[in-house]
Amino acid sequence: MQKWSQLFYKNTGLNPYVWLVFFILPFYYISQYSKLWTLVTGIVIILLFFVCYLLAFITKGWQVYMWIGLLIAISITMTIAYDYAYFSLFLAFFIGNIKNKAGFITLYTVNLAASFLTINYGFIIQSSRLLSQFPFVFISLMASILLPVSTYNKNKREQLEGQLENANKRLDDLVKMEERQRIARDLHDTLGQKLSLIGLKTDLAKRLLRVNPEQAEAELNDLRQTASTALKEVREMVTTMRGTQLVDELYRAEQILKAAAIEFKLDGNPKLQDTSQLNENVMGMCLKEAVTNVVKHSQATICTISLKETPSDNILTVHDNGIGMEHSNNKERRGTGILGMKERLEFVNGCLDIRSGPNIDGTQLIIQVPKLVRKPIKEE
Repeated sequence: MQKWSQLFYKNTGLNPYVWLVFFILPFYYISQYSKLWTLVTGIVIILLFFVCYLLAFITKGWQVYMWIGLLIAISITMTIAYDYAYFSLFLAFFIGNIKNKAGFITLYTVNLAASFLTINYGFIIQSSRLLSQFPFVFISLMASILLPVSTYNKNKREQLEGQLENANKRLDDLVKMEERQRIARDLHDTLGQKLSLIGLKTDLAKRLLRVNPEQAEAELNDLRQTASTALKEVREMVTTMRGTQLVDELYRAEQILKAAAIEFKLDGNPKLQDTSQLNENVMGMCLKEAVTNVVKHSQATICTISLKETPSDNILTVHDNGIGMEHSNNKERRGTGILGMKERLEFVNGCLDIRSGPNIDGTQLIIQVPKLVRKPIKEE
């Protein structure tokens, strides 16, 4: 939750300083008055406005709202006393850079109401200066309505884009950390026990070499077999680490379905575009589980796998013409597999939709995974 003291976005760029160009305008406007005391008073009020404006930018917390209140009061004074209605533009830009939603709405409403009421007051008393500047005053009022909203939404969008980028980086770090832990566990389970066994058998073979050569030879043969088994497991582990493309998983699914005497049908292009390796792996694992359920529980004769791409998602549909989930003999095992699919999909912000019932022939699983295509960061 944002605090009221957290007022501004960190990067407002050069925009506050560009507005310095417009500082000359009120001085030029005041110079049209001929009376000295009116001229001096107007210059003092203008200088006070700009000093408060700069102080509002460099202070924090409740003091900012104090300065904005004073700025609105000065803007009202200038509109009523000098028919100068353009300080509301400075306030509109300033208010648009406030990031606290409640603070933005409050100040936006107060500034807009003050500008509207003072301008209408000038028209009611038929101020000649305001009436002669009506087109510019109208443009100023429209800018006071639109500029804060536009600036606020722009800053909010940039903030959300930054948060999304940070979230993607954290997700990448978590995936890498999980992968490192998985590799460490696999190496420990695969090589740790085998290497310990090889060490023990080597010591045993050395002791038996002179006492019982035949037994030593048997131990050496067993040692070679253990080393071969360890090498095979390491190769399988490395193959798993490389990840699985959906095309390869579809080929395996076709082989499994044919072995189970289930007709395989494919609809769509299996080569995914603009999809991360992680998301493709998740789709492959879900497809493997879905096909396993079809073979074990569906009693189907046809299984159709469809692939569809949208601008933001990849959609994989597995449809069989079997008995449906309501009549499955092993609902508990099938439910466990579906739960595993849901957990994998939740990790990548995907979703799973299961359709099975009297209106559907068999069971239909719809797996939806986002593409997660990142836009390149523009260099400023």
